[in-house]
Amino acid sequence: MFLSLSLSALLFLGSSVVCEASEDVGPLLSEALLDHSGENENLGSGINVTKKPTLKPKETAPTLGNFILKNTQGRVCVRASLGATLTITDNKKKGFFNLDPKSTTATGYCSDQRTVLSLVFDGGYLEFTFIKEGSVSFVMKLRSSLEPAPPCNKCKSKIYPGIMDHEKLFRMKNGKSFKCKSDTSLILSENLKLTLVSLQIQAFDLPNGAFGKEVECWADYTKRLLPIVLGAVVVGVVLIAVLVYVLTRDRRGQGYEQL
Repeated sequence: MFLSLSLSALLFLGSSVVCEASEDVGPLLSEALLDHSGENENLGSGINVTKKPTLKPKETAPTLGNFILKNTQGRVCVRASLGATLTITDNKKKGFFNLDPKSTTATGYCSDQRTVLSLVFDGGYLEFTFIKEGSVSFVMKLRSSLEPAPPCNKCKSKIYPGIMDHEKLFRMKNGKSFKCKSDTSLILSENLKLTLVSLQIQAFDLPNGAFGKEVECWADYTKRLLPIVLGAVVVGVVLIAVLVYVLTRDRRGQGYEQL
């Protein structure tokens, strides 16, 4: 009898210990699982799952996109409308990548004298650094980087960076925008060339967030002026020919005597 009571007591105590242990271990296991899932989440966010751009063998017209950047007060400090093509040259072979506005994000920062607009996409970026000096502003630094998909499975990926620094590109007066319908080609490095199409850009002093009065680029000016010059030349040549003809006819008439 005493032995059976002792065994029952031991079994009761053992079950109590098991229950208490399971109540204490439960939260610990839950916390451990949460911490473990957190580690997986952090590791997952650190893995590069972006799709690298594929270079095209032939150059095509890029899609035009509109980009804006706002300051901390919610006002537009930069506005850009453009199409962009990055040309990679490697071992005398060329590949072309067109910026896709749908998969491009505008980021950067705004200040009174210096503003940066970065157009970021999977595999690279295109960045404009604007400087304001007195009554004018311009792009002092233009840089870009492109990491295209490798040409084969076993090939290593390459990064092609490029930069133009200490320049005065797209110079404009404050409150005005720089516009160029002609293609603008810029050599950023030995392997990287940037072509901007239908460019209109402005930083600082944007009235109501819209583009200010346009400043025409030199290429557009010469294209517009060339037909006028050619027309004037043609008119001048015609006038000279008519004048020579009239003078020649008058001299021949004076050489004959009346009978």
